[in-house]
Amino acid sequence: MGQRLTQIATRTGDNGSTGLGDNTRVSKNSLRIHAMGDVDELNSHIGLLLCEPMPDAVRELLVSIQHQLFNLGGELSIPGYELLKLDAVLALEEALAHFNAQLPTLQEFILPAGSRAAAQAHVCRTVARRAERVVVALANQDALKPTPQQYLNRLSDLMFVLARVLNRYRPDGSPGDDVYWRSERLKQSTAD
Repeated sequence: MGQRLTQIATRTGDNGSTGLGDNTRVSKNSLRIHAMGDVDELNSHIGLLLCEPMPDAVRELLVSIQHQLFNLGGELSIPGYELLKLDAVLALEEALAHFNAQLPTLQEFILPAGSRAAAQAHVCRTVARRAERVVVALANQDALKPTPQQYLNRLSDLMFVLARVLNRYRPDGSPGDDVYWRSERLKQSTAD
């Protein structure tokens, strides 16, 4: 990887370009920089989520995900380099199966709401989807390994499941649940 920054304000980006890990410079508006920025934003939102009360297993998983997102950002910053491995995707799949098995089957749509932790997990889910879209666009333009796209796809699914887990988690033991969409169509079909 490139040099670690010891000086934060370098002024080298004042012309609208930024340096990649391989020392090339690209426009700050390039798809690669958008992808890196979305992954960084996602990691920051997970950091905010970690400020909330949650089960220890969820906390440990999210900290691990933050490290993998840093790997993903590093991979995106060095064209042709691989830092994110397939085992990271498999770990998300295992976590997804584990936490989803604890939840009741959804019968209707849920809103991105509930506890503050659950709502923040939904924000993480939507930012992961945006990052995935940009990585897909970048892969259509530049050669990328499939792992970054797969990781973000699984991560957005996992964040949906974790939001449901967090809506049920209450440190005081009180019951919690999802916030269900009150669909006019569903209301009419159940009234008939």
